[in-house]
Amino acid sequence: MKIGLPKEIKDNEYRVGLTPAGVQALSDAGHKLFVEKSAGEGSGFDDSAYTNAGATILDTADDIWGEGDMIVKVKEPIAPEYPRMREDQLLFTYLHLAPEFELTKQMMERRVTGVAYETITDNRGTLPLLTPMSEVAGRMSVQVGATYLEKMNGGRGVLLGGVPGVPAADVVIIGGGVVGTEAAKMAIGLGAHVTMIDIDLERLRELDDIFLSKIQTLASSRYQIEEAISHADLIIGAVLIPGAAAPKLITREMLKLIPNGSVLVDVAVDQGGCFET
Repeated sequence: MKIGLPKEIKDNEYRVGLTPAGVQALSDAGHKLFVEKSAGEGSGFDDSAYTNAGATILDTADDIWGEGDMIVKVKEPIAPEYPRMREDQLLFTYLHLAPEFELTKQMMERRVTGVAYETITDNRGTLPLLTPMSEVAGRMSVQVGATYLEKMNGGRGVLLGGVPGVPAADVVIIGGGVVGTEAAKMAIGLGAHVTMIDIDLERLRELDDIFLSKIQTLASSRYQIEEAISHADLIIGAVLIPGAAAPKLITREMLKLIPNGSVLVDVAVDQGGCFET
């Protein structure tokens, strides 16, 4: 099979769909690999690493999409890439189609076969391709949230862990899956007061055991969410319904309950987001 690896063009996307190691594994298996010039630079891989792994470097994205029977990406195609998709082409990437009507329409009209990383399951029913990105996103959500809580960045000027004589920040995490768990690890490690909200009581029991009662757990309801966000410094949306749009658990009306200068980080944004803003 001829496999194309284009450079990502979505704003602030620096990842690449295949590392040189992945290219070499596919090349050794008898496939032909075509990599767009400088596709891996954002991830620290220069063109020579791909050529040494067996790939052919092509100058433009049009060349890559034209050669590839299968296109391997990181993010879903955006408008400039729609015309490059063609009938019977296989697109392997994170698609997040639930909130993307136009992309869905374009793929159907062009008769492209899409394989979405985020919906692939293993024998245990878990999501092996989504989980690593969820781990990164969960940990980054606290890091980014802490940055925007700084007064110079428009936040409340609250330190997550506080200092002696000053209380720690209140962090509310909505969703107790991989993202929420990783976010809690970071927030607890920094000394914050952490509240986790989830609809699954069994999962809340598991989280209570994992964190040895260092967190407060709440069964999800509008009442509990409103009460929790009314004094939160950092709110993290970590809700996932595989293959479906995320429910809006914080509505626009509820935003007025949140203290001025608090920070919201909606990790569910790829699925439409769980905050209505």
